[in-house]
Amino acid sequence: MEPIWNTLYDAAKRVLNARRISEYVTAGEVSAAILSKSGKIYTGVCVDTCSTLGICAERNAIFAMLTAGEHEIDKVIAILPDGSSGAPCGACRELMVQLMPETYGDIEIMMDMQTGRVMKMAELTPEWWI
Repeated sequence: MEPIWNTLYDAAKRVLNARRISEYVTAGEVSAAILSKSGKIYTGVCVDTCSTLGICAERNAIFAMLTAGEHEIDKVIAILPDGSSGAPCGACRELMVQLMPETYGDIEIMMDMQTGRVMKMAELTPEWWI
């Protein structure tokens, strides 16, 4: 496993902080780190609401990257409440495809940090509508 995955895991783990914001909003149960093609790391946490206003950690990290002026993703890791890693949901995958329609298949996703299992988006999402 490439050492950068440990760096990404640590970055995502630092912002993992489950908390209740109000009786309608929780945040930080899931966190994510994105490595951009330039080598910068962006993090985000999920925000869950009692309606559809919430957002996934991966998309929050992607939006931080976009805010900083970048749009090309190299690697993605999402950290679940128990500290394990998992695949991005369909909405997060959709955003990655739309950001990088020609090269989204090259994005590396950490599926299981414990075993070092990495998949490319092309394997995880082989035939997207785009």
